[in-house]
Amino acid sequence: MGQYYAVYETKFGFFRIEVEDNKITYLRKVETHDDTGEKTPLTDQVLRELSEYFNGKRKCFDFPYTLRGTDFQRKMWQALCDIPYGETRSYKQIAETVGNPKAYRAVGMANNKNPIIIAVPCHRVIGTDGKPVGYAGGIDMKNELLHLEQSKG
Repeated sequence: MGQYYAVYETKFGFFRIEVEDNKITYLRKVETHDDTGEKTPLTDQVLRELSEYFNGKRKCFDFPYTLRGTDFQRKMWQALCDIPYGETRSYKQIAETVGNPKAYRAVGMANNKNPIIIAVPCHRVIGTDGKPVGYAGGIDMKNELLHLEQSKG
């Protein structure tokens, strides 16, 4: 089917799902949308898995995705995937994990560019002081996701 997108409404608002060559390339919250795009069994699967996760019935995702970014970004995003459900890491800890302990600001920038939120769990990254900071879906959503995971972990 090549490239297409779909927009779905969830308990956290609208999410845009972009697909290329039967892999998810983008999954992020959007404020508005012009239309719902092209819904397919793959985008329906993503919505189903998100709903299960939001309801505390799923801890990891099975839908196929691909991450596009710089080598550093992809390495950092992989480090996010290694954070267990219900746990958090600081930006500094992620920088240390990817072998560049002083790159915590670069980690924050890469975190902000994460194209597939929730499945690549950038919400699990917090400030050094242990407080949630910044999130593409908004800080309220981040707090809810962290609370959900910590209560179900």
